[in-house]
Amino acid sequence: MSEITITGRKRLALLSGRAHQGLALEIAELLGTELVPTTAYDFASGETFVRFEESVRGVDAFVIQAHPAPVNHWLMEQLLMVDALKRASAKRITVVAPFFPYARQDKKHKGREPISARLVTDMYKAAGANRLISVDLHTPQIQGFFDGPVDHLWALPMLCDHVSAKWGHEPLTVVSPDSGRVRVADIWAERLGAPLAIIHKRRDPDRPNQVEAHELVGDVEGRTCLLVDDMIDTGGTIVAAAQALKKNGAAKVIVASTHAVFSSPAVERLSSGAVDEVIVTNTLPITPDKKFEQLTVLSIAPLIAAAISAVFGDDSVNKLFPGHA
Repeated sequence: MSEITITGRKRLALLSGRAHQGLALEIAELLGTELVPTTAYDFASGETFVRFEESVRGVDAFVIQAHPAPVNHWLMEQLLMVDALKRASAKRITVVAPFFPYARQDKKHKGREPISARLVTDMYKAAGANRLISVDLHTPQIQGFFDGPVDHLWALPMLCDHVSAKWGHEPLTVVSPDSGRVRVADIWAERLGAPLAIIHKRRDPDRPNQVEAHELVGDVEGRTCLLVDDMIDTGGTIVAAAQALKKNGAAKVIVASTHAVFSSPAVERLSSGAVDEVIVTNTLPITPDKKFEQLTVLSIAPLIAAAISAVFGDDSVNKLFPGHA
């Protein structure tokens, strides 16, 4: 016999940065495994050190990291983890970034600007990542920035199920907070069997987080309005939209969003009474100071765990989203 045969054996390794270990632990529990013991700390100079305390040679590695503020710090930590895995001979490295960093900077608005989302994918690739898993990218085109497979997960089904169970008995109208979200809002409307309304907003590209004007297209009189968006940052867009809806006769306004960035003064704005319920997922850590009475948090861990299981088992991730494959 002129060849050496080794029985194939796949090993899954789940690793987590420090930004949102609660989510990583929940994913590990659902997968029936544990996180690889990792030492990570910051030097006085601000540099980060990472080391894995177990061998990762030949493993199928999944590196989980959330990207709350300070985004650059947590992104660098994840890049270092990917590089460490590559140099430790991991067989395949999958970056799991539930909230993709710099996703809003996906194109140039004016000359001499970077396309930061593209740069982030390039850094992941250069560090050694073979695959990306993310949830509700700000724009689908980011999938094309990475030179490798990208699994784009949708939180819509779980958010929609919650809305249907709690508010389905009321006359619902799905509202897109801007023209760029119309396609997603239309999917919500079709799934809930509800009409669609659109709020057209104008932004000044030189003034971040500032909305210039709102125009409502659609009838919301006496209806429960569901505002849908991929993220809530300072809450300015959502609260201004909610106020415009109630000014036009909406009975209630609820908000469903995947990513709770909640930069100040989001909590103050969202808890001011303009919104009756805010439904988000835990793709980002929601600390006690970011919680308020109207907030409902759904866990994204089952969806990410199912995607990791599918990727590890060479199964289709699209099967998680019947009807939208």
